Amino acid sequence: MTGIPVRRVAQAIVNIFETGSPAGEYGKVTLLAGDTGHLTYGRAQTTLASGNLHLLIKAYVAAPGALFATALSEYLSRLAACDRRLDKDDRLHWILRQAGDDPVMQDVQDDFFDRVYWRPAEAAAARLGIETPLGQAVIYDGHIHGSWSFIRGRVEERHGSARRLGEKKWTAAYVKERKDWLSSHANRLLRRTIYRMDVFETLMQAGRWDLGLPLTVRGVRIDEDALGLAPPLRVSAEGDTARTLHLTAPPMRGEDVRALERALIADGYAINESGLFDERLARIVKDFQTRKGLTADGIAGPATRAELGI
Repeated sequence: MTGIPVRRVAQAIVNIFETGSPAGEYGKVTLLAGDTGHLTYGRAQTTLASGNLHLLIKAYVAAPGALFATALSEYLSRLAACDRRLDKDDRLHWILRQAGDDPVMQDVQDDFFDRVYWRPAEAAAARLGIETPLGQAVIYDGHIHGSWSFIRGRVEERHGSARRLGEKKWTAAYVKERKDWLSSHANRLLRRTIYRMDVFETLMQAGRWDLGLPLTVRGVRIDEDALGLAPPLRVSAEGDTARTLHLTAPPMRGEDVRALERALIADGYAINESGLFDERLARIVKDFQTRKGLTADGIAGPATRAELGI
C-alpha cells in the first residue's frame, strides 16, 4: 500500500462497519439497548463500561482552551465510577454533543484513540509478526470492537502461533474464531456484527492483503479522498474486555489486578502480589507510565496494559 498509512485505511474500514461511511462524528452519543458498553461517545465510540470514556473526558478537561471543561469536570467522578445512570443523563449527552464541535475535543480524540486503540493494535501485530495491511486491520478491529486478547488466546490455543502458522493462515483462523464467537454470543447486538468478519473473509478470498486503493467495503468506496475523513464508531464488545484499574473506595481487587502486579514485577518492580489496587500500586503504575512516556495518572487503562503486554 504505497505511500498510504495502514492506519488510515484500517480506520476507514472500521468506520464503515459502524456508520456506513469512512467518516465518524466527534460529538456522537450512542446508547443501544443491550450494549454492554453502555453510554458511548466520540469518533471511535469509546464506552462508559470500559472506563475509557472517563479517560477521554479527563484528557479533554485537562486540555488548555477546552470550551466545556468546567461543565464536564462535574462528571469526572461519576465517569470514573462507571455510573450507569449516566446512560440517561440528558444534560451530559447534550454537553458531549456540543463539545464534539470544539477543535480541542477533536484534537484530544484524535490523540486518545490513536494512543488507546491504534498503537496497542500496531504493537500487538508486531509481537505476532503480522505485517500485511489486512492482517493489521483485523487486529485493529479486534481492539476497537473489543475482546481482542480473548480471541487471540483462543486462536493460539486451538491453532498455534502466527509465527508457526504463517500470518495469513493465522489471520484467517482468527477471523473464523471471532466469527463463530460473535454468531453465538449471548448479546444479540453482537451476533449482528458478524458482518465485520464477512468483510475480512471476502478481502482475504480476493487476495486483498495489501488493502490497495481504491477499496470497496460493504458497498462503500474507500479512496484517497475518503481517507481525509474522521475515524471509527461501533457497537461495543468492551464489556468483555479487561476493566480500567485505578484507585477506588473500597479498592479494586481481583485476578486482573494480580495480572497487573505480575507484569510490573516482571518489569523489575518490587511488589508483594496481593490482588489489591491500593495507593502503593497506583504510585508504581504512575512511575511506570512516566518511564514509558505515557500519561502518568496511575490509571491502568489500555495503553498502559498494552505497554506491559497484558
